[in-house]
Order: sequence, then structure tokens, then C-alpha cells
Amino acid sequence: MDPVGIGIIGSGYMARTYAQVLAQHARGATLRAIAVGRRAAALADAYHVAHADSLEALLARDDVAAVILATPEQFRLPQVRAAAAAGKHILSEKPLAPTVAAAQAMRDAAAEAGVNLMVCHTARYRGTFARAHALVADGTVGRVRQIRSYAMGTLADFRAFVDEKPWIADPAGGGFFFDQAVHNFDFMRHLTGSEARQVFAFVTTQSDAPWPGMSVMAQVGFANGAIAQLNLCFELPDCMFPEHIFRFEVVAEHGLLDFDMYSSVRLGQRGSWTTVWTQPSFDFVNDPNSPIRLEAHAAMLQEFIDSVRERRRPAITADDGIAAVALCEACLRSARTGAVVHLE
Repeated sequence: MDPVGIGIIGSGYMARTYAQVLAQHARGATLRAIAVGRRAAALADAYHVAHADSLEALLARDDVAAVILATPEQFRLPQVRAAAAAGKHILSEKPLAPTVAAAQAMRDAAAEAGVNLMVCHTARYRGTFARAHALVADGTVGRVRQIRSYAMGTLADFRAFVDEKPWIADPAGGGFFFDQAVHNFDFMRHLTGSEARQVFAFVTTQSDAPWPGMSVMAQVGFANGAIAQLNLCFELPDCMFPEHIFRFEVVAEHGLLDFDMYSSVRLGQRGSWTTVWTQPSFDFVNDPNSPIRLEAHAAMLQEFIDSVRERRRPAITADDGIAAVALCEACLRSARTGAVVHLE
């Protein structure tokens, strides 16, 4: 079987990530072209592939069977529609869209064209998170009953992030809240094996930051009886809580789990704690192509490639992307009204 020809739409940090994965770690696929963004030509040159001077030019290429959308969510709906109309399978960065309506339109466009639309919920493939999920799936801790989830950072770090990537502060997008919360909400669904039914939330900014939704506290009730809490704060002062970059604490039937995306998985059973696995360290800034960092992205991208080659649904579907966005929207609605929001 011929390798799947892939085009990348976008040219920033994540576009470079996927280019590196395709060059060094993926099986059954080949990067063919890169388009869109001020760095697209340089990125294409760095990976010795074609630079398409427009989205339309990339989609017109016969050697491109699938595309990766590494663009901000506020621009993706027309890109997904165009890619689907051209018969290209699609791997989209998260959040899938800034609204449920736009995300549903993306799903419908892909379904009508008969192409795959997979969403980059990479946390499912990160070493700590994947191992924690395995301890639930294999029955070691039993059914999940409660989850506390955190993601935190300092206001200074976020200001630097906005300086580097101003699109995160564009009101047309989902902002910091959607960008981070879809990871947490997707993994809550993944870990509980259930859908959210009730949401109550506070969404606010408590510092002098000019951006909305810098701090979030949300309570979520799931259809199977599990309950969860989300605490996001990217306006901490000049200090961080230990291991609270992206952390989950889980109460299950037969034990406890404590894991952070970038540190370790700990299992609590029979009165004691055991470290199940420790994440090797890596440097996002100075060594972005570290195989350790790229491991989760490679596993996720491989699932997308395999789904195209095997002509099946991917493990993470457009519906998963929609569900995560729906939970973010529910938080905003609850914060605005002061009421519990009920989801179908």
C-alpha cells in the first residue's frame, strides 16, 4: 500500500511538530506540502517538501490525501469545508472550533464528503495519562467516581505566550479557556467512559489581565454518576504549585490515582502509594523535537494515518471534539446565568 500523502496547513509551533513527526516517527505516510502562514515557505524548505502558495493550491495536489490543520480554531471551519470538498481526510488541532455550531458544521461537512475528521486530543496519548487510563480500563482501580483536575500557570508566562501567539487572545477564538479546558474535559470523558450531563461553573479574570476567562472553577456531573471538578488558573503570581501544570486526582472504586502530564502516575491502594511510571523530562522551548516530547504526538498521528489506510473511523472523532467544546460553552453559560446547565 502506498504511503498516505499529507499536507500541513499552518506553519507555527505545532505545524513544525507534525512535520518532524512525519519526517522521523510516522509509518505509512509522507509529508508532501505545507501551506498557509508567514513561515510556511521556510518550514517547507526545512523539510524538503513543496510550499503551496495557498490553501486551494495544497488541496488541489493529487499527491495529498490528507491534511493536518495546525491553524487557530477561529479559521478552521472554511478550511475543513474546503478540505472535505476536495476529498481530503482531516486531522484538526484542538479545540475543534470556538462554538458547538461551527464544530457540528465541520463534522457534517466531513461526513457528507465521506472523509475522516479526527481531533488532536493529544493528552490521551501522553505517557502518564495513557497509563492512568489503562489502570481504569483493566479494572485495577475500578470505575471512576470522582475527578479533580487542575491546569495552572503564572500571569507572566501567559503574557509572554500572548506576545508570541496573539491569536490566543482573539475574541473570535476560544481563548485560553477553550485551548486548555478541552484537554481536561476530553480526558474526563475518556476516563469515566461517560458523557457529561450537568455543569455549574465560575469563569472569571481576577487579576488586571485584559483577557476574559483566565480563572475557571467548574463542577461536572456525568451520566454514570461520576462527578468532576475543573480548576484552571493562568493568572498565578510569581510562583507555581508543585506538579500542578496539568494534574488529575482520581477517586475510583478500588483505589486512587494521582498523575500530572509532565511528572508521574501514582497509585494509592491498601493504605500506601506506589509510583507506577515517571515521565522522562523534556524541554518544550530548547528541544521541541525531543523524541520524548514527540512520543504522544507521534502515537496520535499514527492513529490518524492508520485510520485512513484501514478505511475506518479514528479513535478520536469529531463528536469527541464537539463534546469538549460543548462543555466549555456550558461553563460560559453557567457563569453568565449563575445556573446549572443541563446537557443532552
